[in-house]
Amino acid sequence: MILVTGGAGFIGANFVLDWCMTHSEPVLNLDKLTYAGNLQNLASLQGNARHVFVRGDFGDFNLISRLLAEYRPRAVVNFAAESHVDRSIHGPEDFIQTNIVGTFRLLEAVRAYWNGRDDADKSAFRFLHVSTDEVYGSLTPTEPAFTETNRYEPNSPYSASKAASDHIARAYHHTYGLPVLSTNCSNNYGPYHFPEKLIPLVIHNALAGKALPIYGDGRQIRDWLYVKDHCGAIREVLAHGRVGETYNVGGWNEKPNIEVVQTLCDILDRLRPRADGVSYRTQITFVKDRPGHDRRYAIDASKLERELGWRPAETFETGIEKTVRWYLENSDWVAGVTSGAYRDWVSKQYE
Repeated sequence: MILVTGGAGFIGANFVLDWCMTHSEPVLNLDKLTYAGNLQNLASLQGNARHVFVRGDFGDFNLISRLLAEYRPRAVVNFAAESHVDRSIHGPEDFIQTNIVGTFRLLEAVRAYWNGRDDADKSAFRFLHVSTDEVYGSLTPTEPAFTETNRYEPNSPYSASKAASDHIARAYHHTYGLPVLSTNCSNNYGPYHFPEKLIPLVIHNALAGKALPIYGDGRQIRDWLYVKDHCGAIREVLAHGRVGETYNVGGWNEKPNIEVVQTLCDILDRLRPRADGVSYRTQITFVKDRPGHDRRYAIDASKLERELGWRPAETFETGIEKTVRWYLENSDWVAGVTSGAYRDWVSKQYE
């Protein structure tokens, strides 16, 4: 069995769903079910004996210790995190507590569990820490993409808290010998994405006839990674990655935000045209840029390809088409998550 933390969130749920489709090994899935954790993401696994869900905090040392003792997993994959930059600007303390303190307490529980295993089990055990490219800071238009040796230069409370968690995970390997693997990914998109992030927000607002808010001039560049490609990369790193190493995971798809939004509008114009025949592009609205907004991220994922043979299966064009179709075909899921709490947040952020 493997233990997955944050397995009801966007990336974690996609990983759990894909794991259960491709592996016979059971998953112990722990999630606190905050605003971004949604059991509806896992509805297709109801009644599946290979999926065990526990509601709880990954920073609860006693709970983690009990689960480790009871289920005896051979690996832990840590997705649990506060992950939205805008929320970190308005409320940074949650990010410090979750991403730094929570990761520390998880590692402490795992270290105690690992130390109690026999030599063979200790050698086979893995702790995979999932992180972000935002820890590296911002790139100019001409700088090379981030590699695993780039200096950490986080610019938001979110990225700073994730950088700290990365350092703690690294320290537990080098100080205690815990077999840690780390991944740093670029911007993910795909099914089950909470509609406060750019792509699902634009789809939702477009269909609702609302403004499509774009920060600043919309020329911020991100490397876009289809979430199922990311899940495949994590499986490869878990299975074959070198202990103590970090692997960057990217989609080789650098796009400015305005181009992403225009592409979404064009796909919706084709698949779900407005009744008045006008393009969804007319709903694009530019709003004041957020504080400390990084200009460009880009991931060099060549180490992952060189060592483990991984490359993304989706281009941006194929992945974004699948994503839009998923949201159009799963309107009940979208309606379920766009509740009062979500509307209050979006109103506050983009008023």
